[in-house]
This record gives sequence, C-alpha cells and structure tokens, in this order.
Amino acid sequence: MKMFTKLALVSSMAISANAMAMQSMDDAALSAATGQDGINIGIGISKIEIDKVLIHDNDGLTNTTLGGTSTAGAIVIQGNGTGLTATKGVVITAPMLNATTVDNTRALASHNLADLTIDTDAGTGTNGAFLNVAAAVSGLDIYIGEIGVSGSNAASTTVRRGNDTTNYNAILSGLTIKTGKMDANIQLGAAPQGAMIVLNTTMQGGLEIKNLGIVDSSTKTGNGDGTATNRAAGQIFLDSIKVSDASGANLTVNAAVSVVGKEDTNNGYLRIITGSGATTPKTDMYIKGVHLGSQAAASIGDVEVQGLQTYYFNGTANVQGSMITISGH
Repeated sequence: MKMFTKLALVSSMAISANAMAMQSMDDAALSAATGQDGINIGIGISKIEIDKVLIHDNDGLTNTTLGGTSTAGAIVIQGNGTGLTATKGVVITAPMLNATTVDNTRALASHNLADLTIDTDAGTGTNGAFLNVAAAVSGLDIYIGEIGVSGSNAASTTVRRGNDTTNYNAILSGLTIKTGKMDANIQLGAAPQGAMIVLNTTMQGGLEIKNLGIVDSSTKTGNGDGTATNRAAGQIFLDSIKVSDASGANLTVNAAVSVVGKEDTNNGYLRIITGSGATTPKTDMYIKGVHLGSQAAASIGDVEVQGLQTYYFNGTANVQGSMITISGH
C-alpha cells in the first residue's frame, strides 16, 4: 500500500502536467522583476475531467492454463454513476472544503494547479547541460470512477478505439485521493540531481484515500443486480485510508523517478525509488470502516498500522525505502 500511495502521487502530477493551460512570463520580464533570468509558468487550472481511460493489452494472456485466449483486453476507468464520477472516469479538482470553497491549507497561495520555475544550465564536463524545472504543486482532490477489465475493440485507424461494453467486469468500485501541497524538481538532460524527477518534500495534511471498493466478480450470478436470483459481485470496501509520518500529521515524500534506457538484452524501464535516506520517517496508516461483502455490510472495525517501514535490495544490501520498476513484456 505504501508503494501504491507514492506511485499515485507521481501519476497524478504526470496527468496534471499533460493537461495544462499556461500563463507564462518571458525572460526579459522575469529578469526585470526578480533580477534573475529564467521562465515562470503558472498552470491556472481548477478542474480536469476525463470521460474514460483505457489501457489496451493487444495480445492478451497466452497462458491457457490460467484461462488466457491471446485476445486483446483493456483496463478501463469509467464513470461509476455517483457524484463527480457519475459519467467521468477521472476528475481532478483544486482542494475543496465543500462544493464552492477552496481548502487554503492544501492550496498554493497563487491558487494555481502548479507554479513552475524553469532554468537551463551548462552543467559541468562533457554533455553536462540540463533543463531544471522547480515545481510547487497544489494539493489535489482526485476522483477515480469505476475501474474494470473488458475486451478491446478492434484496432482503429482513428484515435478512438474503445472497448466491448458487453464483455466487462468491474474490479474497483472507485476511490478518492486527497493530497497536500508539495514541491518537486525535474531535470532533463544531464540531471545532476541523480534522477529525472526528485520529490523531497512534506505533503501538508498527509494523504487520504476514500471510498475504495475491491470487487470480486467471480461470485456474481445472473446480471448481478442483487436480487434473489442475481447475486451481486462481492466487495471489500474501505471507508478511508489515511497516511502520515509516524506520530505526525503530515507525510514526508521522498522519491526519485528515472527512465532507464536499453542495456544489453534489457530494453529499459521506468524506475521509482521511494523512501530512501536515513532522515525519511516511518509511516502510520489508519484504515477506517472495513466492510466485507458489500459497502452496505456492517463494518468489522478499523485497522491501524504504526511505524511502517519498507526495504528493498539495491544490489548490495537491503536498504530503507522501496523500488518500483514498470516495463512492457
């Protein structure tokens, strides 16, 4: 779960950066205002909506013992019929106290989604030049609709491919992620900081994941509408998961994101190292309202985890933190 929460932070920042509306200040104006060359960019977005997200696996699963048919399938994020995600797969908003009021404890003073300061530097040595982007990122309310698996439609010559809606099973009922404001530094080129993206900051207010339902469709019968002859899919439902530093209210975010290129027979991958460094504190986690069977089932209680610490093998020894690698196969 700790790896998931860190990955969620990086993923949400990547989504935001690719959906920007920019207001920029040129070098001359910036130099006159601050005495330093460079470019400032304020991303003035208060809400992002995405109808549906599909990740297609074009050759499916080849292992017939596990039920594979080598037929293209897709992970689908779509509306779940409730609230902001009734018809939207993903909704990202400024941190809200309610429908109209911004939570200023999690928002940037500018009320932008992110404020970027961009500089280029010659660096040192051969091919040492790099681009540096210092980013202050607002807290976010990220609403994710239902996540399911489906058959993919045939590959299309147009942009929109879609999925076979008659062949679909939900696997997550949806969730809400609430993050606090944080800082990140991005370097492209030589990256003397040691990684493309470095997060070394404190997320004010910690991290909260709400309304997470894990769906088991293997127990569903008929159309699964929950009537006497049509048993609904089973579900493990969690009211909320709150994550913070041990004995603290905020969450230390320490992560390095790198894209590793081809080396010998390895064609490369995305690598995320989190929680490294002797100063990174342990993590506390509180899971509220564990419901087994359905959201309507009585809660079996709450689960509290104190002082969580993960380790990974760095090639020499087990060290504090975690390492996630993502690649094709």
